[in-house]
Amino acid sequence: MNKTVLITGATAGIGEACAHLFAANGYNLIITGRRKSRLQKLKETIQLQHPVAVDTCCFDVQKREDVFTAINQLPGDIKAIDILINNAGLALGKEPFDEADIDDWETMMHTNVDGLLYVSRAVLPLLKQSKQPHIINLASIAGKEVYENGNVYCASKYAVDALTKAMRIDLLKHGIKVTGIYPGAVETEFSLVRFKGDTDKAGAAYKGLTALTAGDIADSIFYCASLPPHVCINELVITCLQQAGTYYFYKT
Repeated sequence: MNKTVLITGATAGIGEACAHLFAANGYNLIITGRRKSRLQKLKETIQLQHPVAVDTCCFDVQKREDVFTAINQLPGDIKAIDILINNAGLALGKEPFDEADIDDWETMMHTNVDGLLYVSRAVLPLLKQSKQPHIINLASIAGKEVYENGNVYCASKYAVDALTKAMRIDLLKHGIKVTGIYPGAVETEFSLVRFKGDTDKAGAAYKGLTALTAGDIADSIFYCASLPPHVCINELVITCLQQAGTYYFYKT
């Protein structure tokens, strides 16, 4: 029987790349996101390419009731979820602490922290039915090292780091692997969202860099998910060759 992976934030970037890669390797998918049309298009594309089952769940991870309702209403033939990839997350703004938009702060905390908590708790009953359950949390190198004007985004990813460690401890008795992925600069829609559609600012973030791609991170996630049952990658920090930490870049 094929394993099943649930991916949050699957409509773009790393989440979408994971959906394609896991499907190519025979996993059934539950893909989630806020953009219903993108979810449907991704489902149709994957099912044309691979003989796997794909279910969609359209919800905003910030909304607790919507998360639990959507997970509880999954088709009855889904008895277990083997892998949960908590990928949904975002950055908004890059201003000093005293000038930042408090609405941006709240959106980042609600999405990056609350969303991860809600989805994880909602999915846990199904994870516990798996023979090889695994939770993979997308954190960031910003959860290891604070940078100027990163303030609340960094705080949210430090929280993901702490929660990943706490989940690993608390879920040990259930045999659930927990892995934290900490990417550096990845060229996706991340910067475009952070700078609220300003293409000049978004493009400047990657200028002079051969940045990581969504596919690079998906490959690393799939590697962690493919190891023998007794092996767990606790955390994986990934940067491009030209990056060493949040501050140190060698741009050409």
